[in-house]
Amino acid sequence: MSVELNHTIVHARNNRESAEFFAELLGLEISGEWGPFVAVELSNGVTLDFATTPEEHIASQHYAFLVSEEEFDAAYERIGRRGIEHYADPYRRQPGAINHNDGGRGVYFMDPAGHAMELITVPYGGWPAAKA
Repeated sequence: MSVELNHTIVHARNNRESAEFFAELLGLEISGEWGPFVAVELSNGVTLDFATTPEEHIASQHYAFLVSEEEFDAAYERIGRRGIEHYADPYRRQPGAINHNDGGRGVYFMDPAGHAMELITVPYGGWPAAKA
């Protein structure tokens, strides 16, 4: 068996609020709930397990998601409709814009717990020659 990421825990001020924010923004559904976790499953089977954590114990993390052009369009439309602050860069110096790195599109925004979220349509460095 090859090594695969199965799940990761995302600390949140409110597990349901953060899971719903993420799921709704990307057109996903909450896939399970057990103990302190509210899970959202990604298309590759990895789950983000949102867990309520005291705010003073939440360390901001960065989560980047590779999405299709259509998924990007839908998510970006939701970002605009909801008035979510977003940026073309991780340093938040280019507000209200997207980037075109590696021939694709990308956007950065914060989730309700203060995690930096990124959507990209092309992986960093571009697609391998066989996939281009």
